[in-house]
Amino acid sequence: MALTSFLVVVLAGLPAWGDGIGGVGRLYQVPSSELSSIVPAESHLLVEPRVIEDFLSALDGRPPDWRVVYGQGHHEPDLDDRLFALNRERDARRVGRPALSWLVSFLWSGELSEYDAELGGFPVALGPKFTQTSWGLIRFKPEEAPGNLLVTTDADQRERFQRRLERNETVEIDVMMTGRLLPEESLVYDFSHDEAGMGLIMPFIRVERVDFVVAQ
Repeated sequence: MALTSFLVVVLAGLPAWGDGIGGVGRLYQVPSSELSSIVPAESHLLVEPRVIEDFLSALDGRPPDWRVVYGQGHHEPDLDDRLFALNRERDARRVGRPALSWLVSFLWSGELSEYDAELGGFPVALGPKFTQTSWGLIRFKPEEAPGNLLVTTDADQRERFQRRLERNETVEIDVMMTGRLLPEESLVYDFSHDEAGMGLIMPFIRVERVDFVVAQ
């Protein structure tokens, strides 16, 4: 989902996941150029491919040679061993690098469900986003995906969303998650199951905060 000229932001103010997953957020509007203003000032906004690549470079220096690791493909018996060796080698070299402790913010996809009058908002269903970079496909993965998320709106916005949902249209939003890499499992290197030989990197994040964004 592209971020267009303006963004409506739902500031959920969720608790840490250990305190219970879920939260309710209202709608706010900011220019797309100021998207970073909705996350903590010290957070690194990892949305654009170039910025994600810089983050990976700070962690691991350079991308692996995916062709060498892939070899003859998924049916080659040594592929799992090569992936295991790649992950263990990079885990060891990554220890102590400052980027491991950075606060980062990334996007997942969200979709609004039918308005819940009892709760007073639209429940949000979540799904991952994939970003193509020079390192391969990137899929940020929360340690624990948030649930029980609810978007509240004013009367006009509620009516517009309800009309679209009644027409069986999909109402999509972006879900901004903010947190830090898991110290014991920060990056996982793998291959895409949809495109042969396409490298896949999954940063594992312990999420501390959630905000919602929808293009206007």
